[in-house]
Amino acid sequence: MWKTIIVFFALAASSDFAISAEELVPEGEREAVLGTLESWNKGWRTKDAALAVADYAEDTDWTNAFGDRFQSRGELQKGLEVIFGLDFVMAGESAGNSYQDVTFITPEVATVRSQLVRSGQQTDSGQTMRDRHINHLRVLEKRNGRWVITSHLISQAKEKGSL
Repeated sequence: MWKTIIVFFALAASSDFAISAEELVPEGEREAVLGTLESWNKGWRTKDAALAVADYAEDTDWTNAFGDRFQSRGELQKGLEVIFGLDFVMAGESAGNSYQDVTFITPEVATVRSQLVRSGQQTDSGQTMRDRHINHLRVLEKRNGRWVITSHLISQAKEKGSL
C-alpha cells in the first residue's frame, strides 16, 4: 500500500501530471483581469481619480516610482487628485502598454506585469524629461465575483549605464 501512495505522489509531483493554476482558470478570466487596467489608463488620460481607482480594492496597497505609498482606495484617490492637479506631472502622453503579462497564482489570485512609455513629462522646474519606461506590477484577487487590484507597485527602468 505504501508503495502505491509513494508512486501516486511521485506522479502527482512530476511536470507531466501536475495541474497548474492556469489550467484551473475559467475561460475569459485573463481578459477580465486585463480589463482592470482600462479604468486606470482612462482615468490618467482624463485626470479622473475616481475612475482611475475604480478597480482597486478598499484595502489596496499602492506605491509609485517615487516612493509615495497609499494604503487604501480612498487614500489613493485623494493622492491621485493631487497628482492629477500637477501640470508638470500630467504633461506628455503615455503610449499603450508594451506588454501585459498575466500569471494566475490560483484561480482567484493573479499578477499583471506591464510596461508603458511616458513621453514629454516634465520636471517641477518645467524641463522635459527623457522618455520614462514605467513598469507596473499588480496583484489582483477575485472578490465577490469581481477582480480587484489589491497591490500595485510602480517602478521606472533607468537607462543602462546611467546613475
